[in-house]
Amino acid sequence: MGMKVYGPAASTNVARVLVCLEEVDAEYELVHVDMPSGEHKNPEHLVRNPFGQVPAFQDGELILTESRAIAKYVLRKGGSQLLRECNLSESAVVNVWLEVEAAHFNSAMSPIIFQCFVVPMVMGGTPDMKIVEENLNKLKKALEVYEARLSKFKYLVGDFFSLADLSHFPTAYYLLGGPHASVIDAYPHVKAWIADIMARPSVKKVTELMKMPSV
Repeated sequence: MGMKVYGPAASTNVARVLVCLEEVDAEYELVHVDMPSGEHKNPEHLVRNPFGQVPAFQDGELILTESRAIAKYVLRKGGSQLLRECNLSESAVVNVWLEVEAAHFNSAMSPIIFQCFVVPMVMGGTPDMKIVEENLNKLKKALEVYEARLSKFKYLVGDFFSLADLSHFPTAYYLLGGPHASVIDAYPHVKAWIADIMARPSVKKVTELMKMPSV
């Protein structure tokens, strides 16, 4: 049994796993989970992810949840250097910036993505601009820190690309494709860094999957 990823490619957490699989050129199957119909809350999916979320990941008898944990597993199995585990201090800094990504970048972007994409396109509603503005302010504060860091280094951990950078791709994709893309114009090093991430072959491939209609 090969590796399987359960969830829609358009999900940022699913895309984070997919891009790591592409980085190591792994063979895998993407099994769509229909979120609007509540398939992620069905008993069959709850066996794989008891929180009723995506992704769920299966490799033989091993079942994993939580996209960043899955990403690390995939990269380790594929022998990737994106975790920098050959160097204790570098791998520690990778983990620091993965925490920063989750706590500051993703936490600000998730409500923005929900309001600007999910509410109007999936739920047929109107975005709550108060929520959007509050989280744009949080994002800007985070970007100030990123700008300072990236003015010293090409990438977050140093002058080499790592999972700390790659993990930002899914939310950055929606930032660039949404109504607030111009927010990064005030942060030229961040803007160049995001462009660098988006140019990776693995990212381009998963971006196409994110655009495809679900079957």
